[in-house]
Amino acid sequence: MAKDSGRNSSGVVVIGLGRFGTALALELVEQDIEVLGIDGRPKIVQELATQLTHVVEADSTDEQALRQLSVHEFDRVVIGIGNDVEASILTASLVLQMGVPNIWAKAISAAHARILTQLGVHHVVRPEHDMGQRVAHLVGGRMLDYIEFDEDFAMTKTSPPAAILGQPLGQTSIRSQYGITVVAVKPPGGEFTYATTDTVLHRDDLVIVSGTHRRIAEFSKLE
Repeated sequence: MAKDSGRNSSGVVVIGLGRFGTALALELVEQDIEVLGIDGRPKIVQELATQLTHVVEADSTDEQALRQLSVHEFDRVVIGIGNDVEASILTASLVLQMGVPNIWAKAISAAHARILTQLGVHHVVRPEHDMGQRVAHLVGGRMLDYIEFDEDFAMTKTSPPAAILGQPLGQTSIRSQYGITVVAVKPPGGEFTYATTDTVLHRDDLVIVSGTHRRIAEFSKLE
């Protein structure tokens, strides 16, 4: 699957085919991205044999096994191992030593995430934790969608409060008063367009706003 020379920049290796790894791998295949799936459980490998580009039974803590599968030649590797923290850490360490430039790893706890980060894993994700945070934001106010980009920066889709309706955004002092930026607006039955200082919001509009978590949460609670 890997190229004879250089790195494989088109394919993705997914190590650990539990619920997270399998869902990710299948979604990548849906996007026409070739996937090399690796798992130590023969039943899982057999079940996914016809669904992934390639799927192999192997021990991901065995460096020789990973090299035989040319994992070191890929640009992108996802480590979906969750419950076996030791295997997750050992696998991450091996893939890092191989020099893979883009590594994602699943963590099941804050301590697990911290260790993976200290090892040097480029992207550490905590699916259950992150989804819990996202849902909490959606439940807490008028937010219809919520995306976190950094530790203290996010964007949300919401309805605008009455205080900024019926007047150009440039006259609302929205940044100084609320600490957020209206990025885009969507009227009923229309499409999202970029907001400007001349944009006038109406009650049934939807807006995408950006700012810190606290500012966005406060804004979404305004009537």
